[in-house]
Amino acid sequence: MAISGGRATTKPVRAWQRMLSGRRLDLLDPSPLDIEISDIAHGLARVARWNGQTHGDHAYSVAQHSLLVEQIFCRQNTAATHKEQMLALLHDAPEYVIGDMISPFKAVMGGAYKQIEARLETAIHLRFSLPATMPVALKKAIKKADIVSAYFEATELAGFSTAEAAEFFGRPRGFHAGDFDLSPLPTAEIEQAFMKRFQELEAQIHG
Repeated sequence: MAISGGRATTKPVRAWQRMLSGRRLDLLDPSPLDIEISDIAHGLARVARWNGQTHGDHAYSVAQHSLLVEQIFCRQNTAATHKEQMLALLHDAPEYVIGDMISPFKAVMGGAYKQIEARLETAIHLRFSLPATMPVALKKAIKKADIVSAYFEATELAGFSTAEAAEFFGRPRGFHAGDFDLSPLPTAEIEQAFMKRFQELEAQIHG
């Protein structure tokens, strides 16, 4: 708040973030025109899952988690279209801006967080010619893959016992920890891997 002519005035709050691409992304009213996949890949590769409380020399990033979820989703949904696979890959894309808040903190934050997340998700989907709103069945299918991923991340990386992880996420059927490489990768390597998968899917969608 500033004083002007003896009266208090409210200075507008900056609600945009400058991206390395040069874009200014308005967090309250995000435009698809300000979404760049290079910014998403760069950001997600630097956002740590589990608040960084994981084993390994590197943080286990949201980018690596996203690749795992898409892999699991494809195994669970063998008839999935390339657009559906892309939606699975980008299911946590808003976190390149707002970070990865653990579930207990999201519960404390309430509706405001969800509103911002939903607006960002819509802008991201429109930017890449995906449905603005996912069909309920598809959203549930991606969430199912997400939960399988969370179970293995919890037990292999985040120090959960299998019993504790099963209590929160259930025991995955048809999957084993050995099916996946959960070794946290260096930032640059996982950023490139995320970009490569995005580009593969984009070529298949538009090819």
